[in-house]
Amino acid sequence: SGSSRRKTGPAASKSDETSGISHLLRRPSLFDAAGPVLRRLDPERAHALTLKTLEQGLVPRPKQVDHPLLATKLFGLTLTNPIGVAAGFDKDARVPDAMIGLGFGFTEVGTLTPRPQEGNPKPRVFRLTDDRAIINRNGFNNAGHEAALAKLQSRPRVGCVGVNIGANKDSADRQADYVRGITAFYGVASYFMVNVSSPNTPGLRDLQAPETIAQLLGSVLQERNRLADRTGRRVPIAIKLAPDIATDDLPPMIESISKTGVDGIAVSNTTVARPASLNASAQVAAEAGGLSGRPLFDASTRMLARVHKLTDGAVPLIGIGGIENAATGLAKVKAGATAIQIYTGLVYAGPELAANIKDGLVRAIQSEKLSSVADLVGRDRDRWLEAN
Repeated sequence: SGSSRRKTGPAASKSDETSGISHLLRRPSLFDAAGPVLRRLDPERAHALTLKTLEQGLVPRPKQVDHPLLATKLFGLTLTNPIGVAAGFDKDARVPDAMIGLGFGFTEVGTLTPRPQEGNPKPRVFRLTDDRAIINRNGFNNAGHEAALAKLQSRPRVGCVGVNIGANKDSADRQADYVRGITAFYGVASYFMVNVSSPNTPGLRDLQAPETIAQLLGSVLQERNRLADRTGRRVPIAIKLAPDIATDDLPPMIESISKTGVDGIAVSNTTVARPASLNASAQVAAEAGGLSGRPLFDASTRMLARVHKLTDGAVPLIGIGGIENAATGLAKVKAGATAIQIYTGLVYAGPELAANIKDGLVRAIQSEKLSSVADLVGRDRDRWLEAN
């Protein structure tokens, strides 16, 4: 089911207030039968089958309406709930409406590059089942701007669908690639996510240096502002950071980002670190690429709390990394996330994960006698900072 009885960082204290929530809220479904079958397949083949199933409408959709307490404002956008699908799940914008239909408050397609890109050689995705984790070194494999744009233009303009933009591996001007992404998808994106934090494109993370990131964001914001003046529609822009940023490097980076006037920050992408606690075989754990899932939870949540403090809570944050049940989803919000995104958790827990997290958030809001999910944001930030 994706529930876990282990205690996790500060989120496990305070009488384990969220302990066992996801177990109690577990909902039997098609995934109970299909999940084990998919996990016997090669990871990329299983993912392709999942996308095809979603495209054909074979996954039942929940009928319940989101609880009013879950209504969320993100980057000025109105969401019925703060649970989103992270980039990487739907690289080519094949199933955004299917994911919204499954009960997610928003979804993010991509990462998309101007030209089609095959990505790195296969095999490039590895399951660490005992760790509820994945290592991937996909390398921005996608069909390019033109193909994704055609799909997004043909869909009904309902729901919040963000577009995650990146640069081609062999690009002579990576900054220009990001600007091209803004230009190409301006008419169809609910928001943009600037991805400079993937570990699988050589040199990409160098764009996170304070001066470089300010220059990059300045260029994409300038293009956004030009298009906003022309169309009368202002599309928010956020940036996605890596969890491996050195402690001393984070404050100047966040200061540089904040000065640009960017609309939000996502924390975080996959990690190149390999925690000593991994249960995977040494051979699998040593595979190159970004690690996602349960082992990323503590480090990414501590970083989320730090960014919330560095921005004084003034910049909306998306919390990503290791969300696998209601307890970890709630912990991200309490650490400072206005909204959260999941991907690896879906592999192990199935689409019911979103419903379980939503129910957990509603219970927390009601038990603390609050008026909205926004009232939970950052309540445990200092406890995560103390854990550093």
